[in-house]
Amino acid sequence: MPALSPLRSLVAAALCAVAAALPATSPVAAQTAAGQNVARGPSGLQLPRFVSLKSGRVNSRIGPGLNYAVDWMYLKPGLPMEIIQEYDNWRRVRDSDGAEGWINQSLLSGKRTGIVAPWQRGKDVAMELRSEPADTATVVARIEPGVIGTIRSCNGTWCEMTFDGNRGWISQALVWGAYPGEYIQD
Repeated sequence: MPALSPLRSLVAAALCAVAAALPATSPVAAQTAAGQNVARGPSGLQLPRFVSLKSGRVNSRIGPGLNYAVDWMYLKPGLPMEIIQEYDNWRRVRDSDGAEGWINQSLLSGKRTGIVAPWQRGKDVAMELRSEPADTATVVARIEPGVIGTIRSCNGTWCEMTFDGNRGWISQALVWGAYPGEYIQD
């Protein structure tokens, strides 16, 4: 194995020091269906995890508290967010564009929603919503990238979702709001 450059060694040492200084999330670990450990936050809930916004006006702050400046205001209720850290009643979240900030837990819901292929926004493509979880099933609707729907369930490969009254199955790989291989039951 090649030796690390002095800069890489310094960065690696700094990362190890930062990781050691971070508070432990919790000694509690649960087993997933695959038998892997799941990280838990101080709330006892899994980290990371997806949630959605309760309200149509939600401030994202640069730190965990009202004394921190508002960095962004979200105006779309039901927008999926990924919780990546917890501190008291505040949750550090990431949106589908990768922007991060702190939101009070009272403004977040456990209701699962997903955005269809946000990485394809602005392109002339459509994702197929099917009647059954299979590539050969009848197409019930074509969904544009960036559209938000409610996740009803996911089987690890497909998600059953509702988009403005259209209900069907879409490939889980196209949904930002469900982890690859994740099982969800509403």
